[in-house]
Amino acid sequence: MVKKNRKSTKRRTTLTFLVPPFTFYKKMKLITIDIEKCTGCRICELVCVFNKEKIIRPFLSRITIIQNWQLGLSIPVVCQQCEDAPCLKTCPASAIYRNYETYAIEIDEKKCIGCRQCTFLCPFGAIVYSTEKKKILKCDLCHGEPLCVKYCPTEAIEYKEPEIYNLKKRRLIAETQLKYLLYQESK
Repeated sequence: MVKKNRKSTKRRTTLTFLVPPFTFYKKMKLITIDIEKCTGCRICELVCVFNKEKIIRPFLSRITIIQNWQLGLSIPVVCQQCEDAPCLKTCPASAIYRNYETYAIEIDEKKCIGCRQCTFLCPFGAIVYSTEKKKILKCDLCHGEPLCVKYCPTEAIEYKEPEIYNLKKRRLIAETQLKYLLYQESK
């Protein structure tokens, strides 16, 4: 039995990603909020709207302060740039996309048809519809340099890697649980 010599043809295999993996990009950073530090001064709202719209109209801000007077809390609400973002998935005009340089979910205003689907599906209520522009407004992390963070007088708003934020949160939860256990034992 004679074996035929075949030329081995090597095929180049290239991997193409429709959505690039996050590990190929610089470290992801997000806006984090420490509600215990927030005084409700609303400077973040004013800085945001002036930077984006060049006017002072807080209702057009991409960050909103929700105040609970009974509890004495002021809570800044801003887009959390969800990894599995429902707003991105639902946009019928494909106007919402992820900027892989800043990790922000951004809106192409030219493509946006103003249907408001994203506003209904945002779990944080962080997307605003402008009746003047007939377009959606949301935080784009100021292209990697969020001004709300820069101008927050109490440093309640930070821009950092989520792992660091989660570690601080875990420590706080552990301390709270420890205090509760010590309280229970003292009874």
